[in-house]
Amino acid sequence: MPDSTFDLAGRRIWVAGHRGMLGSAVARRLASEGCEILTVAREEVDLRDQAAVKNWFEKMQPEAVVLAAARVGGVLANSRYPASFLSDNLAIQDNVIQAAAARSVKKLLFVSSSCVYPRLADQPIREEALMTGPLEPTNVWYGVAKIAGMMQCAAYRQQYGLDFIAAVPGNLYGPGDYFDNENSHVIPAFIRRFHDAVGNGLEEVAVWGGGSARREFVHVDECADALVFLLKNYSSGDIINIGSGSDVSIRELATLVAAVAGFTGRITFDASKPEGAPRRLLSTERLTRLGWQSKMTLRRGLESTYQWFLASRAAGHVPRGFDTSNGGRDVGAPNGIS
Repeated sequence: MPDSTFDLAGRRIWVAGHRGMLGSAVARRLASEGCEILTVAREEVDLRDQAAVKNWFEKMQPEAVVLAAARVGGVLANSRYPASFLSDNLAIQDNVIQAAAARSVKKLLFVSSSCVYPRLADQPIREEALMTGPLEPTNVWYGVAKIAGMMQCAAYRQQYGLDFIAAVPGNLYGPGDYFDNENSHVIPAFIRRFHDAVGNGLEEVAVWGGGSARREFVHVDECADALVFLLKNYSSGDIINIGSGSDVSIRELATLVAAVAGFTGRITFDASKPEGAPRRLLSTERLTRLGWQSKMTLRRGLESTYQWFLASRAAGHVPRGFDTSNGGRDVGAPNGIS
């Protein structure tokens, strides 16, 4: 791999999707890099509108882009809105990547998802597993869109020599997530459910699925740190995973979150509900060789996330469940396991 150093100091860097959990974490992390952070709200620019995106690029002239904007959701949201998940994400990605190429942006980092890997890929999942088997049916539409975005970055790099890269994070959690019992991913759904159970004096909490599915979870601030690391140090057409290096079963996760929230009652599992792929753990060998690896334990991350939830709830600022894209319609993200 050729020299890939990209100095961020003094650069104009656009964080697309800055209101989302990951985008806001990236903006926080970039604040210490001496760069100018550009953002735009969905009310100002709908990223599904090609002309609006092109005009914004011409006006603001970013030198680098972190493309974290997306329409996101859990198992039920993907099942209920397949056309929206596919078409909205394809439009957002295509408009931003095309505009960045037209303006000869010096670097673009596309944030993908572990949904791009085959449902039954060998574990831990290496980057080479991409497109070697069928995707998990419960989030195939989102996964297909993300694959298209990664391939688009590789195509622009190959044809035009542009420094466009793509990273694949594991399941994210942390500050800025959506803590709605019915409209969130698994960790925030658990936090809200166990917290409410304690407050309401409940003796039992039900969890979707049999509890055997295993997932890797990455704290959003660690993911943001890894993304900034890659922005500065990685230049390749090959995708690269971002993970914590370990996974837990959903049963183990429920027990951990219950302990953090102070719930001491029974936890039951409903095996009739979908729980997605049996396991998803990313190989982080490529990223580790570059010099970055996760340092935060899941327990510590859950504790800090729960404290953020309590503080935000007290202030009346806990988000309740809508997508993180600039331009996507609110759809919710039911608490299936992605």
